[in-house]
Amino acid sequence: MILITGAAGHLGNVLTRKLLSNGQAVRALILPGENCSSLAGLPVEQVSGNILAPETLKPALEGVDLVFHMAALVSLLESHAPALQKVNIEGTCNVIRAAVDAGVRRLVYTSSIHALARPPAGVVIDESLPFDINNPAGPYDRTKALASLIVQTATSAGMDAVIVCPTGVIGPYDFRRSEMGETFLDWMQRRMTILVNGAFDFVDVRDVADGHILAAQHGRSGETYILGGEQIAIPQLHSLVQKYAGLHTPAITLPRPAALAGAWLAEQYYRLAHTRPRFTRYSLETLLSNSHISSQKAIRELGYAPRSLAESLADTVAWWQENRANIHASVRI
Repeated sequence: MILITGAAGHLGNVLTRKLLSNGQAVRALILPGENCSSLAGLPVEQVSGNILAPETLKPALEGVDLVFHMAALVSLLESHAPALQKVNIEGTCNVIRAAVDAGVRRLVYTSSIHALARPPAGVVIDESLPFDINNPAGPYDRTKALASLIVQTATSAGMDAVIVCPTGVIGPYDFRRSEMGETFLDWMQRRMTILVNGAFDFVDVRDVADGHILAAQHGRSGETYILGGEQIAIPQLHSLVQKYAGLHTPAITLPRPAALAGAWLAEQYYRLAHTRPRFTRYSLETLLSNSHISSQKAIRELGYAPRSLAESLADTVAWWQENRANIHASVRI
């Protein structure tokens, strides 16, 4: 039996689909009242639980051989630091303790490329970089870094665990309309778009799910593996999405000072409107920073083989065209 925390999320539901297609028995840890439409129709065992409620983890882990721990809180705002620490750090500690007590054979922890130190331009981002618990970029980065170090400490104490660090995840089955999903939907409209002249590494969610399975099968305990795709400039990304959507609408690319000022104003709006933030100083600085990322370790040791970004974008646009009318707008926070 395989347990997935965060199974109803974008990556979680795709990993669930992959494991089921491989004939695996999957149990999904579901928060009470959580929207599980992404798992509808799948032969997965759903158990109610919360990584912040350790007493709910014992029954969820009964008979489990392998755990994929990907439940996490994602926020781009500094004001959410206490909640991020509670979920991403305390929740991970609870899962580790419960897994050890249950005799779980292996744990695969979903960290993030943002948990690693951010080197200057010209330096390749790979697994030789440390997890940076003092990263000034934001509390999400710091909490994922500390949680990753906690997993490493657990492996030093004898637990069998592997860490994976995805880059910017995109792709189909995005039932909760992720930040990038919302962005693609915006770009698939017949209206002018405002862009920034930055870049990032984006990877298909299906390849990240495959990478998790490969890490579980072949990863060395205590090791970290980056699961990336291709680096692309944002204006080029916009052009490709429009191409596959059959559109060609005008776009304005903002200079850095104007973009930073606009991001600050946007944050104030998100705070007052209580809507999920998308365009923030954090996201902007990410796009303007070094994103020269290497997945060679995962390719070499795991057999990781991400598809082309062009294929991923074509499939993503096609999925949204088929499903966007049935998927509600992003939730408020």
